[in-house]
Amino acid sequence: QVRLVESGGGSVQPGGSLRLSCTTSGRTLSHFAIGWYRQAPGKEREGISCISDSGENTYYADSVKGRFTISRDKAENTVWLQMDSLETEDTAVYYCNRLVGSSPYDPWGQGTQVTVSS
Repeated sequence: QVRLVESGGGSVQPGGSLRLSCTTSGRTLSHFAIGWYRQAPGKEREGISCISDSGENTYYADSVKGRFTISRDKAENTVWLQMDSLETEDTAVYYCNRLVGSSPYDPWGQGTQVTVSS
C-alpha cells in the first residue's frame, strides 16, 4: 500500500476550472490504473473517472463527462484531473486511489476540497 496525496482543490465560481493532481512518494503509479472519487456532504463517495495504466483508456461518470479530463504523466508520477465548467454540484472532497480490478486498493488519503459557489 502507498500513501496517495491529492492537491489542487480550492474555491471557484460556477463555470470556473481547477486542476487536481494525485501523486505519491517512493512508489510508482505507472503500473496501476488510477481512479478519482469524490464525496459530497451527506453523500457516499462516488467514482467519477479513471485512467488505465497505459493512459490509453479513460472512463467518466455521466455527471462529469464532457467537463472533466483525466490524464497521467508517468515521468512525473502524477495523475491529473482537469475540471472545467464547474457546477455547484461538484462541491466535494476529491480523492484518488490505485485500482486493482475495478476497486480502490489503498487507504484513503485526506483528499482535496473543491468548493463551487457564487
